[in-house]
Amino acid sequence: MSSLPPTAEACRDELLNRLAQEAYRHGDFTLASGRQSNHYVNCKPVSLSGSGLELLSLALLEHVEPDAVAVAGLTLGADPLVSAVAMAAAQASRSLNALIVRKQAKGHGTGAWLEGPLPPAGAHITVLEDVVTTGGSSLKAVQQLREAGYVVKRVVTIVDRQEGGDKFLKAAELELVSLFELKQVAERAKKLEA
Repeated sequence: MSSLPPTAEACRDELLNRLAQEAYRHGDFTLASGRQSNHYVNCKPVSLSGSGLELLSLALLEHVEPDAVAVAGLTLGADPLVSAVAMAAAQASRSLNALIVRKQAKGHGTGAWLEGPLPPAGAHITVLEDVVTTGGSSLKAVQQLREAGYVVKRVVTIVDRQEGGDKFLKAAELELVSLFELKQVAERAKKLEA
């Protein structure tokens, strides 16, 4: 007897549990933005596990724009995300490539900022991010992509920390789509501890 595949809702619930248990910590932390916080989210324990990445790739792919020909993101947090989403798209018979945006230009060879199969200028690209606080990493990726001649209108993140990143991205004419908000992850973590 074959078992039915899990529903999208069940996968989303499992993903939230994984993030709450493996990615979230409560305490005193200094974030990459320099801000102090009682909440820390590091999605890499989930995004670098096979089962976690499978859940993430399917959830993120749902929010990639239909006209996008590639997904891109700033190294290192987005590296597994863009690769997995491109693979999930291929498995769904959708043509979607992955691009990695370097934090600085390559110091040798072509001096490239972007790695991966480059689409023609004017192509639409969706940016993927693991966590958005101020939106700085996303904006850096978007800047390099736009300077290369690509159209970027949307950033999809796993977790929005709800600290103003959406406003900075909106000012840059970007839509922020988040799988989860920090409060959802924190609430689930508290519930799982109880």
